[in-house]
Amino acid sequence: MLAFVGVVQLAAMAPGPDFIIVTRHAAISGRRAGVATGLGIASGVFVWAVVAAFGVASLLAASAVAFTVVKLVGAVYLAYLGAKALLSAWRRRETVRGDVRATKVSPWAGYRQGLLTNLLNPKCAVFFVALMPQFLSDSPRWDDTLILSALAVAVSAVWFTVLANIVGALRTFFTSARVRRVLDTVTGTILVGLGIKIALD
Repeated sequence: MLAFVGVVQLAAMAPGPDFIIVTRHAAISGRRAGVATGLGIASGVFVWAVVAAFGVASLLAASAVAFTVVKLVGAVYLAYLGAKALLSAWRRRETVRGDVRATKVSPWAGYRQGLLTNLLNPKCAVFFVALMPQFLSDSPRWDDTLILSALAVAVSAVWFTVLANIVGALRTFFTSARVRRVLDTVTGTILVGLGIKIALD
């Protein structure tokens, strides 16, 4: 279990769509939105861990058509989120605080975006298909699967909660007009770039 936790922790900490979206929401909308986004991601992790343990995700990994469909939908979604951020940056020539409030997301919206970002990333399916069997017996019991899935969720939830709180503590800095333009431009560009990269992989 310790080895499993270590591998999942490293995967959660790796910069990617999940990391970017939590950082963005925590910086712009505060800790609650950032934590909610992280919990959405953790919920997605739970889904992937369970379906991988029961062999369902292996169908996605084995089917070129299914993998491509999920990949392209996920790529479009990331590009959409990135484009929204870039539009927000371009419109913010002379930003006022009311504009900052207007672009905030609610905790529920953050949760939904975190969940979709994770579920629409087929690499998560491949990751858990490769990972889960290494820590389960040839005929795993349902409680073994549930324990590992719960551990994956807990590690992801804790990491993204810590990240959201650290970034949220610096929110006053991030709501500066100039910093917001830079943040929107950088995160938007990264999200669009990740969408393109996923589509082309």
